[in-house]
Amino acid sequence: MTVEDLDGEPDVHLHAGGQGFWQSRMIAALGVEAVVCAAFGGETGRVLRTLLEGEHVDLRARDVAARNGAYVHDRRDGSRSEMVEMPPDALSRHELDDLYELALVEGIRAGTAVLSGPSDDRVLPHDTYYRLTADLMRNDCRVIVDLAGDRLAEAVRGGPHVVKVSHEELGEEELPELVRKCREIAKSGVHGVVVSRADEPALALLDEALYLVRMPRLEPVDTRGAGDSMTAGISAGLALGMSLEDAVKLGAAAGAVNVTRHGLGSGGGDAVRELSRRVELEPIGE
Repeated sequence: MTVEDLDGEPDVHLHAGGQGFWQSRMIAALGVEAVVCAAFGGETGRVLRTLLEGEHVDLRARDVAARNGAYVHDRRDGSRSEMVEMPPDALSRHELDDLYELALVEGIRAGTAVLSGPSDDRVLPHDTYYRLTADLMRNDCRVIVDLAGDRLAEAVRGGPHVVKVSHEELGEEELPELVRKCREIAKSGVHGVVVSRADEPALALLDEALYLVRMPRLEPVDTRGAGDSMTAGISAGLALGMSLEDAVKLGAAAGAVNVTRHGLGSGGGDAVRELSRRVELEPIGE
């Protein structure tokens, strides 16, 4: 829930949120069918499910007792101020098993799967990401991972196709150290590691080749969600049969477009495709 200002009066907005949804919305905008596998429970779950059914994504839902999380943000002064956040509940063993099965089947059917995380570590065990990454990859499904902390480490252990991560998550700012971390991740069989670096060009290790990803400069409205949009663009590009290099360009353009808008994971496909022609992969040495 977001409260904004409309001619001096409070303007309340209800939106579906979460990393997986934001990514799926951008994937759909780029002309790729997006299937969201998710659990829904409590009052927040009922509202969230209704909101998602109005979006251009296919929903594969599991009803659970655990409540979905929610937050209230106040943007009336032009900046984002968090008023309250309710974390999601942990899934029970049977709820997790059903959701896992759902995601496994849909990932195998699609051939490309994006694994993103809930907002709270308590929702499911970290090793779920190792099992799901490994099971999908063994069954000819390309896995793109956008996670953090122990969840990221577990997914990397499963050998995904692409890992998207921020420099903050890697705990480094200097380029040589980021390159070293990328090569460590790639040892598990990862074909592409893309590191977003805030206002600096992203770093990409693509099948042993290193690049700086130079994007067009655009005036930002809201920088939140740019990384999720980048992941979505890379995933959509791979699903469309692009090379890894061209998919990274599409992802960079999706992230750039997202910062010009107020909605996370939003942007028009035509704008993203046009900007992707202006993204450059600059080879770098170590």
